[in-house]
Amino acid sequence: MTLARPYLRLPSIQPRHGTPPQMDLTPREGEAIKIVSWNLLRRIGATVRDVIDLIRVERPDLMLMQEATVEIDALPTLIGGHYARSPLPGRIHGLACWSPWPYRRQPLTCTLPAGTLIRRVAQIVDCGTVTVANVHLSHGQLLNRRQLRRVVQILPHQAAILGDFNQVGPALIRHFHDVGPREPTHRMADMLPIRLDRCLVRGLTCIERHVIENYASDHRPISVLLRPMR
Repeated sequence: MTLARPYLRLPSIQPRHGTPPQMDLTPREGEAIKIVSWNLLRRIGATVRDVIDLIRVERPDLMLMQEATVEIDALPTLIGGHYARSPLPGRIHGLACWSPWPYRRQPLTCTLPAGTLIRRVAQIVDCGTVTVANVHLSHGQLLNRRQLRRVVQILPHQAAILGDFNQVGPALIRHFHDVGPREPTHRMADMLPIRLDRCLVRGLTCIERHVIENYASDHRPISVLLRPMR
C-alpha cells in the first residue's frame, strides 16, 4: 500500500493471530470482499460473544468495530483469525478489525484533526485487493468532514471508508461514492432514526448492501460486498 503523505503511528494493540477460524470459511469467488462494520457501544453494548455470533452468521472477510474495548481483544483467542485494535488516545475504547485471513501488512493507526474533548484516529487495513479505513468521526459536522478529508489523503486509489461517520447529510468527498445501506442505523436520543454508519468507496463497486437486525448496541451493523472496478 502506498500512502499519499506521511502518517503518524500511535501506540496500538499489536495484531494478534489466533488459531485457524473455528468455522467453515472458504475464500470468496473473484476479488469480492465482504465487510461488516459495527459500533459496539463500549462496555455497555455488544460483547465479544455478540461479535462472534455476528461473524458466524454474516461470515465477513473483514469485521470492523468502533468503540471496541480491551474485552474485544479476546476475539482471536475465542474464534481464531487475525485481529488488531487502535485505541483512541486517553479513552477506554477505540477501533478494531478482525479477519479470518492474514492482513497484507500490519494495520496502521493515523491521527485525525482533534476535537475539543476526544482525539480521533483512523485504522487503515490493507486487505490486498482493497485498502479499508475504519473510522469513528467526531460529532461536529465541519470537523468530521475535515477528518474524512484527512483519511482520503492517505488512501490509495482503490479504497473504502467504513464506520460511524456521525454525519448528517452527504459527505461531499470528491471521487468517493456513498454505497452503504440507506436504512437508519442509529436512533438518536432513542427517538430519531438516523443513518450514521456509512460506506464510501473509490475504484470499487458495491454488489450487495444491507443493515443487520441486531440490537445489542445502540447502532445496527452494516454489511457491504465490494469488488474492484475493472
